[in-house]
Amino acid sequence: MKKITLLPYLILLPLLCNAKITLPSILMDNMVLQQQTNVKLWGNANPNKIIRIFTSWNKKKYSSSSDNNGKWIISIPTPVAGGPYEIKISDGEELTLKDVLIGEVWLCLGQSNMEMPMKGFEVDAIDGSTDIILKAKASTPIRMYSGDYDKNGLTHQYSKVPLENCEGQWYTNTSENVASTSATAYYFAKYLQEILDIPVGIVVSSWGGSRVEAWMSEESVKPFGIDLSHLLEGKELPKSIQRAPCLLYNARIAPLLNFTFKGLLWNQGEDNSREPDKYQELLPAMVSDYRKKWGIGDFPFYYVELAPFSYDDPNKIDVAKFREMQLRLMKKIPNSGIVITEDLGNPYTIHPGNKMDVGKRLAYWALAKDYGRKNIGYCTPTYKSIEIEGKRAYISFEGADKGLFPVQKSLSSFEIAGQDKIFHQAEAIIDYKTRKLAVWNDSIANPVAVRYTFKNYSEASLFDFYGLPVALFRTDKW
Repeated sequence: MKKITLLPYLILLPLLCNAKITLPSILMDNMVLQQQTNVKLWGNANPNKIIRIFTSWNKKKYSSSSDNNGKWIISIPTPVAGGPYEIKISDGEELTLKDVLIGEVWLCLGQSNMEMPMKGFEVDAIDGSTDIILKAKASTPIRMYSGDYDKNGLTHQYSKVPLENCEGQWYTNTSENVASTSATAYYFAKYLQEILDIPVGIVVSSWGGSRVEAWMSEESVKPFGIDLSHLLEGKELPKSIQRAPCLLYNARIAPLLNFTFKGLLWNQGEDNSREPDKYQELLPAMVSDYRKKWGIGDFPFYYVELAPFSYDDPNKIDVAKFREMQLRLMKKIPNSGIVITEDLGNPYTIHPGNKMDVGKRLAYWALAKDYGRKNIGYCTPTYKSIEIEGKRAYISFEGADKGLFPVQKSLSSFEIAGQDKIFHQAEAIIDYKTRKLAVWNDSIANPVAVRYTFKNYSEASLFDFYGLPVALFRTDKW
């Protein structure tokens, strides 16, 4: 069942009850807290009350006072990964959070390819999901916080103003819960947990068809001159809620700003795909704003390239230009990385079923950059330069120190053009002796430009030493 919930301006916080301490939904039984840092606990109580917190991992007590409105916030240190633990919170009447784990926590945001659950959509399936769902065990220390699904099915939340709380719940690693969890986010968590052998938590918030503007705050959107009149009191909201600026940020991000996590995973862009120039300004602004608001430094930001798909015409290049822009963003957004999906697309659906490799490739970035794992591939080779020798064009790459593969085998999805700027299908091969990528078409005597997978949909044929697909490229600027 699909349920759309319009949250009121002042969220129905469990926090509004004045009889006892109340907490936001992100702080509850079964949660995971980020290890070896200072995390915040916060909530509401009676005004001007002493709030005492006891943490079982170090058997220490912490205290603070609620303000005149009953709001309170306390920062506490967390140990190395472990658990389960308990946290007792009291203003005279005690509240206990049980089965709390300490580990690595990642925020996972986006549109339908992040939202797509392990059980799949009605007409789009997740590859290998049956085994993953059946093998899920509650004893595995993976926890999922979701505001996307509840017992009634898909749920959506939005607001005209920033909220203090959102609907959501922490779930344990049971088959039932895994089935309704984002497949991309879960595959990331599963792989990370297996490698690190510690608890992993994912906080998932997504909405199919959402634009990046919807995930941005009013402050970060304003400099771009975007219409925000729908945020005014008394103004009607647009029919496509998930496309309207700020509505998802207000309901899904603002309530989490006190919660500490390790990094952010982002899988979004389809609804902005025809506006690459605009998107290349909006996404960095969003990330910068998030980092400023959370105040935990330039946390890792790993994002997913749009997978190849036919859209209205597989041979057009409009969405290829968007993917090209996504690659450039890695140099524009500090501490970021892109997962290349040139080999994971499907010409018939915008929701390709191979989410396992997407999740694993996100995990490769985290393991290499944030957890110190060496000798693994995570950053795909990218185009560097072209050299013309007779009828052949030779392409060089950055990040391909161990070579490209397969060697001495005909490669597909290459095009080459001469002075007339008309592209033709090209032959391509990695020469066994020189290990250079050569591209040619015998009918073109003087080639000047080469393109690889530079269409809305094409199939990857070129990979690096670790099996990661090489990113699309074009040597021209036509």
